Amino acid sequence: MVIVAGHIVVKPDERERYLADRVTVVEQARRAPGCLDFSIAADLIDPGRINIFERWDSQEAVTTFRSGGPSEEQGAAMLAASVSEYDVADVRSLT
Repeated sequence: MVIVAGHIVVKPDERERYLADRVTVVEQARRAPGCLDFSIAADLIDPGRINIFERWDSQEAVTTFRSGGPSEEQGAAMLAASVSEYDVADVRSLT
């Protein structure tokens, strides 16, 4: 399993538009083979921060979905980013 987690920073007055423009990406990701979860969400405290969380069944699934990284428009809107991939060896359910 692969987890992609972190955050990006955009101008606070552009965050809602940025998120609205990503609805299709979330829908596509959640339908993609190997996607277990995918979320892009506004941070509750920082008005310019957008939290990223993805869970995939394999690195191949992540790579296939990504295939090119952020678009030029998406990259231009980001002021900063801190997103990492984690290879998960074991999982324990908390429910």
